[in-house]
Formats: sequence, structure tokens, C-alpha cells
Amino acid sequence: MMNPEKRRAFFELLKANNPKPTTELEYSTPFELLIAVLLSAQATDISVNKGTQKLFKIANTPQALLELGEEGVRPYIQHIGLFNSKGRHIQETCRLLIDKHHGQVPQTREELEALPGVGRKTANVILNTAFGQPTIAVDTHIFRVSNRTGLAPGKDVVKVEEQLLKRVPKEYLLDAHHWLILHGRYTCKARNPDCAHCIVEPLCSFKQKTSKGKVRGDI
Repeated sequence: MMNPEKRRAFFELLKANNPKPTTELEYSTPFELLIAVLLSAQATDISVNKGTQKLFKIANTPQALLELGEEGVRPYIQHIGLFNSKGRHIQETCRLLIDKHHGQVPQTREELEALPGVGRKTANVILNTAFGQPTIAVDTHIFRVSNRTGLAPGKDVVKVEEQLLKRVPKEYLLDAHHWLILHGRYTCKARNPDCAHCIVEPLCSFKQKTSKGKVRGDI
């Protein structure tokens, strides 16, 4: 496990490389981000953006999407995995936002997780990215990076989240989610980590790293 000095150096390097990290999902309001994150489960950000770029021009409020209905939304999201269930969740979420939250996206974990299709990870993304709260949504990329590097090892995503919230230096906590997910997506990849070009490689405790970045039996 990384010691405090290495953890600080780890995030200093990530910040120097990317001072203002952000999500690759395209959005302009908390509601648009909520819909984009709901659609992103088991899908790429590129595929989600392809749909929302057109959808949000037609309907980008709870009332507008509710009026559009499942049938109206489907053409914009049918290229995205699980689009039928996601379409239903969107409609149910819009209805609840109107009925219980005056059409606004709530800013507490409990209220967010009460929305259809919103789990802990999605709630953390909204709280962090839309509302600037120092939370970390542990997806497969962050789980892998945290365990592989020794930054915040844990057997499940909740344990990794707890470890990260304890171990990430406070001044880096707000942006840590984005730095870690981008690092896992483009550098510390599952099957072919680019160890040779990794800026935090000297701090990483991963035992299977090679100059060619090939891994067997990896997380």
C-alpha cells in the first residue's frame, strides 16, 4: 500500500498532467448529466454522447422528456445497451423529479438513490461532477487503478471508495474521481496497461508491470 508521501506525489503528477479533469459525458445542466450517467451503465461515453447530442436538442428537462415518452426517446438511445430498461428508468425518474423535487435534481445521496436506475456509483458521479462534492464513484477503472497501484486496495467497490476517501489528500479529493477514471481508461488499462508511458509508474506497486505493458491474470 502506498504511504502518504507517495499518495501525495501520485496526485501531484496526475494534476500536473491534467490540471482541470472532467467527465467525458457531454452535458450542460445537472439534469442532463443525470440522464447521461443513467445511459452510461455498461456503455461507452462516446455512444451516450452520440444519443444525447440529438436528444437534448429536443428535450432536456424532466417535463420535456416525460412528454416525449418512451417511444419518443427510443430512437435516440436504441444504439445503447439496455436501452429499453434505461428508457423506462428515464421516464420514471422524470416523473419523480417533477412530483417530489420541483423538477430539480436532488443534492443528497439518499434522494438520488431513490430515483429509478440510480445506485451509489451514479449518485456519487452527480454529487461530485454536478454539485462539487468530494465524492468518488468507483467504477471498474477506479477499482483496478486503486488495487493495482496500491493506492487504496479493497475487495469491493464500497471498500475501495472508503479507502480512497481516507487516503486521497484533501486538496485533491474533489478531482480524484476524474483523474483516476481517465488514468484507468487510457493508461492503466485492464489487459494492456501502458506502463512504459505511465507518469505515476515509479510510485506504483504493481508487480506484473512490464516495459511492453502486457499483463496476465490481471484484475
